[in-house]
Amino acid sequence: MEIKYLLKGIIIGFSIAAPVGPIGLLCIKRTLAHGPMAGLATGLGAATADACYGFVAGFGLTFITGLLLNMKTEFHIIGGIFLVFLGCQTLKKKNADLNSRNHEFKGYYLSYVSTLFLTLTNPMTIMAFMGIFAGLGIGTENNGYTQAATLVAGVFSGSALWWVTLSAGTALLKRHLSLNFQNKINSLTGIILIIFGLWAILSI
Repeated sequence: MEIKYLLKGIIIGFSIAAPVGPIGLLCIKRTLAHGPMAGLATGLGAATADACYGFVAGFGLTFITGLLLNMKTEFHIIGGIFLVFLGCQTLKKKNADLNSRNHEFKGYYLSYVSTLFLTLTNPMTIMAFMGIFAGLGIGTENNGYTQAATLVAGVFSGSALWWVTLSAGTALLKRHLSLNFQNKINSLTGIILIIFGLWAILSI
């Protein structure tokens, strides 16, 4: 019975992670600059945040939900500023930087934590999980907690599957991209990250 919820969770997690956004761009950027493991560490930070929000929604932790939603303005500002900062840092990179995985690389742990933090600054994600879980009838009764835990595990697995796919695919594509073209992707990524950040702040 639980295997059904695990599969549903995998589909949900993959579907939520797959749309290209600032986290996807960061994954691509870090994979090009530092290798697939850096991109994967970035994605797993997002997957962990998705699982956390799924856990809160699935287990009906309404006090946490209310707190997060009440602070959504502050989260938008913090997340927006962080995205603008990352975008500016990206634009400062030189062509030679993209050919060295270790240049100014802060490590996989920081890649993971920074993306976890960035994803957690989007509390509206929890609304998506609340709607999905409510539609599935999960977390509303005590006997739904096992299903909720299984579904959350599936969400993390599905999200992680997407990030493995994206980082590995980007690493394979890198072999066929010139350094000049990689630099153009890097610059475009920086500009888009800044736009995402400004949009997050101005949409308050």
